[in-house]
Amino acid sequence: MKSIEVTRTHLQMRSPDEHKPVKIVGDHRAQVTQVFDCPASFYRYLYCEVGHEYHWVYRRNWTDEQIQTHLSQPSISLWVLYYTGAPSGYFELEQYEDGSVEIAYFGLLKEYTGRGLGKYLLTIAIEQAWKKATHRIWVHTCTLDHPAALSNYLKRGFKPFEQETYIETIYT
Repeated sequence: MKSIEVTRTHLQMRSPDEHKPVKIVGDHRAQVTQVFDCPASFYRYLYCEVGHEYHWVYRRNWTDEQIQTHLSQPSISLWVLYYTGAPSGYFELEQYEDGSVEIAYFGLLKEYTGRGLGKYLLTIAIEQAWKKATHRIWVHTCTLDHPAALSNYLKRGFKPFEQETYIETIYT
């Protein structure tokens, strides 16, 4: 266990016109599917496998009941990236009463990083968020996340609106 300084950047997109999409041309091995009635064990697998490298701990110890309660909310949608048939990453959208949509969780399993799948998955996440009749999509990333995370958000059209630095205790 150690304490480190972390910088969190909050980003937003206020119009679909700001989106700079990326498509995987000719690669039919990548598919993104919305998951309905997700088993708690599958959600936990995605959360732990994607988040392990980046010190995601908040939901790690959620019970099956907590996961099911969370996922059953109408404001939550879960999408999974499959590459050559295997689960490779996911994103979770949360729609708020103010009409904004947060990309609450987003990431790839480490075996699938470095293949351009992150830009493709983020493109799909943004497209799905805009389908929710929102006026604003937002996300936050921090220096604990994958080194390409902030760059990916910026290249897809997000703009920073707030930044903060804090001390985080991480378990090594």
